[in-house]
Amino acid sequence: ASPEYNSSVTAALKNAIDWVSRVESDDEPPLSALGGKTAVLCAASPGALGGLRGLVHLRAILGNLGITVLPDQIAVPKAHEAFAEDGSLTDPKLDARIRGLGRSLATHLGKFLS
Repeated sequence: ASPEYNSSVTAALKNAIDWVSRVESDDEPPLSALGGKTAVLCAASPGALGGLRGLVHLRAILGNLGITVLPDQIAVPKAHEAFAEDGSLTDPKLDARIRGLGRSLATHLGKFLS
Protein backbone atom coordinates (compact mmCIF):
# COMPACT_ATOMS: atom_id res chain seq x y z
CA ALA A 1 0.00 0.00 0.00
CA SER A 2 1.22 3.47 -0.76
CA PRO A 3 0.08 6.98 -0.04
CA GLU A 4 0.08 9.52 -2.85
CA TYR A 5 2.20 12.67 -2.76
CA ASN A 6 1.50 15.27 -5.43
CA SER A 7 -0.02 12.72 -7.83
CA SER A 8 2.88 10.26 -7.55
CA VAL A 9 4.63 7.84 -5.21
CA THR A 10 6.32 9.12 -2.07
CA ALA A 11 9.99 10.00 -2.17
CA ALA A 12 10.62 7.48 0.62
CA LEU A 13 9.03 4.65 -1.36
CA LYS A 14 10.86 5.54 -4.57
CA ASN A 15 14.16 5.79 -2.71
CA ALA A 16 13.60 2.39 -1.07
CA ILE A 17 12.80 0.80 -4.44
CA ASP A 18 15.88 2.39 -6.00
CA TRP A 19 18.20 1.13 -3.26
CA VAL A 20 16.77 -2.40 -3.23
CA SER A 21 17.10 -2.61 -7.00
CA ARG A 22 20.88 -2.00 -6.92
CA VAL A 23 23.25 -4.94 -7.30
CA GLU A 24 25.76 -5.67 -4.56
CA SER A 25 28.37 -7.58 -6.55
CA ASP A 26 29.65 -7.82 -10.11
CA ASP A 27 28.28 -11.34 -10.56
CA GLU A 28 24.75 -10.41 -9.46
CA PRO A 29 22.35 -9.77 -12.36
CA PRO A 30 20.70 -6.34 -12.51
CA LEU A 31 17.44 -6.02 -10.57
CA SER A 32 17.82 -9.52 -9.13
CA ALA A 33 16.31 -8.54 -5.78
CA LEU A 34 13.02 -7.53 -7.40
CA GLY A 35 12.74 -9.32 -10.72
CA GLY A 36 10.28 -12.19 -10.80
CA LYS A 37 8.31 -10.93 -7.81
CA THR A 38 4.54 -10.33 -7.86
CA ALA A 39 2.64 -7.35 -6.46
CA VAL A 40 -0.85 -5.99 -6.05
CA LEU A 41 -1.41 -2.28 -5.61
CA CYS A 42 -3.40 -0.41 -3.02
CA ALA A 43 -3.26 3.25 -2.07
CA ALA A 44 -4.90 5.51 0.46
CA SER A 45 -5.17 9.26 0.35
CA PRO A 46 -7.26 11.99 1.94
CA GLY A 47 -8.21 13.12 -1.57
CA ALA A 48 -11.23 12.05 -3.60
CA LEU A 49 -9.20 9.75 -5.87
CA GLY A 50 -7.63 7.82 -3.00
CA GLY A 51 -4.12 7.73 -4.43
CA LEU A 52 -5.16 6.44 -7.84
CA ARG A 53 -2.74 8.70 -9.73
CA GLY A 54 0.17 7.50 -7.62
CA LEU A 55 -0.71 3.89 -8.42
CA VAL A 56 -0.31 4.62 -12.14
CA HIS A 57 3.29 5.68 -11.49
CA LEU A 58 3.95 2.82 -9.08
CA ARG A 59 2.65 0.28 -11.61
CA ALA A 60 5.06 1.63 -14.24
CA ILE A 61 8.02 1.66 -11.84
CA LEU A 62 7.45 -1.90 -10.63
CA GLY A 63 6.80 -3.20 -14.14
CA ASN A 64 10.08 -1.72 -15.35
CA LEU A 65 11.86 -3.62 -12.57
CA GLY A 66 10.49 -6.96 -13.76
CA ILE A 67 7.79 -7.26 -11.11
CA THR A 68 4.51 -8.80 -12.22
CA VAL A 69 1.82 -6.35 -11.11
CA LEU A 70 -1.64 -7.91 -11.06
CA PRO A 71 -4.25 -5.86 -12.92
CA ASP A 72 -6.68 -5.22 -10.06
CA GLN A 73 -5.89 -2.40 -7.67
CA ILE A 74 -7.68 -0.45 -4.97
CA ALA A 75 -7.58 3.22 -4.08
CA VAL A 76 -9.07 4.31 -0.75
CA PRO A 77 -10.42 7.87 -0.96
CA LYS A 78 -10.84 10.06 2.13
CA ALA A 79 -8.54 7.70 4.00
CA HIS A 80 -8.77 9.83 7.13
CA GLU A 81 -12.44 8.84 7.32
CA ALA A 82 -12.13 5.25 6.05
CA PHE A 83 -10.79 3.58 9.19
CA ALA A 84 -12.22 2.97 12.65
CA GLU A 85 -10.21 3.52 15.85
CA ASP A 86 -9.12 -0.13 15.81
CA GLY A 87 -7.74 0.21 12.26
CA SER A 88 -10.52 -1.71 10.55
CA LEU A 89 -12.25 -0.29 7.50
CA THR A 90 -15.63 1.31 8.13
CA ASP A 91 -17.00 0.39 4.67
CA PRO A 92 -17.76 -3.35 4.43
CA LYS A 93 -17.76 -3.24 0.61
CA LEU A 94 -14.27 -1.74 0.54
CA ASP A 95 -13.11 -4.26 3.12
CA ALA A 96 -14.45 -7.08 0.92
CA ARG A 97 -12.69 -5.64 -2.16
CA ILE A 98 -9.36 -5.45 -0.33
CA ARG A 99 -9.74 -9.00 0.97
CA GLY A 100 -10.55 -10.08 -2.59
CA LEU A 101 -7.37 -8.42 -3.80
CA GLY A 102 -5.42 -10.42 -1.24
CA ARG A 103 -7.13 -13.62 -2.40
CA SER A 104 -6.23 -12.80 -6.00
CA LEU A 105 -2.59 -12.45 -5.02
CA ALA A 106 -2.67 -15.71 -3.05
CA THR A 107 -4.32 -17.52 -5.97
CA HIS A 108 -1.74 -16.17 -8.41
CA LEU A 109 1.17 -17.14 -6.18
CA GLY A 110 -0.38 -20.54 -5.47
CA LYS A 111 0.01 -21.43 -9.14
CA PHE A 112 3.77 -21.46 -8.64
CA LEU A 113 3.58 -24.06 -5.88
CA SER A 114 2.21 -26.84 -8.07
